[in-house]
Amino acid sequence: MKVLVPVKRVLDYNVKARVKSDQSGVDLANVKMSMNPFDEISIEQAVRMQEAGTATETIVVSIGPAKAQETIRTGLAMGIDRGIHVTTDEDLEPLAVAKILKGIVDAEGPELVILGKQAIDNDFGATGSMLAALLGWPQGTFANSINKDGSGLKVVREVDGGLQTVKTELPAVVTTDLRLNEPRYASLPNIMKAKKKPIDAKTPADYGVDTAPRLKTLKVTEPPARKGGVIVESVEELISKLKDEAGVI
Repeated sequence: MKVLVPVKRVLDYNVKARVKSDQSGVDLANVKMSMNPFDEISIEQAVRMQEAGTATETIVVSIGPAKAQETIRTGLAMGIDRGIHVTTDEDLEPLAVAKILKGIVDAEGPELVILGKQAIDNDFGATGSMLAALLGWPQGTFANSINKDGSGLKVVREVDGGLQTVKTELPAVVTTDLRLNEPRYASLPNIMKAKKKPIDAKTPADYGVDTAPRLKTLKVTEPPARKGGVIVESVEELISKLKDEAGVI
């Protein structure tokens, strides 16, 4: 089974995001970038499936600027076989990303696409489901565990209030949640080996995708500063503050 793993280069989760002075977006100048944490989980899952003999070949793909190749190399160092880099300097919307991924799926013919449930920079959480819809494939979202089950997969999903177990036939799209696994660190020998693994260079035009934006960002602002807490003397006072001041009840 061939497994395709899309990954995204995002602002490192340990870095505090700064809004540009003109409020047009987040300032990414001279800040640390890294692989989206949910995508690290996807990479780990694909490598584990290959180690278990479930997957025969794994491919990591990233859509982004030239520096996104560093993110692909990270995936290769973790154990992925080869990479595909779709070069673009545009900040693509989920639909454009899903269309490019569909083109890659059509060209490569994987039976499974594993990707993070969302990217931590925009939190859309839409690419996986859009890709499944474009392909006409079943999907298992917010995966807590993934196991081969006959000709399909058994996916345990994280839902409000508990877990839901579904079975899906292959080919399929699966999006990963935080508790699926613990991603490994790339060892120095594997980092060196990753430098020799092939990365195919592509562009959105190679897949005939129109990447023109359909959404317009009006303004990006910092979240409001959190106010300090207060000590109340009674339950009645607490209820009064929640009702009259906070307006939550």
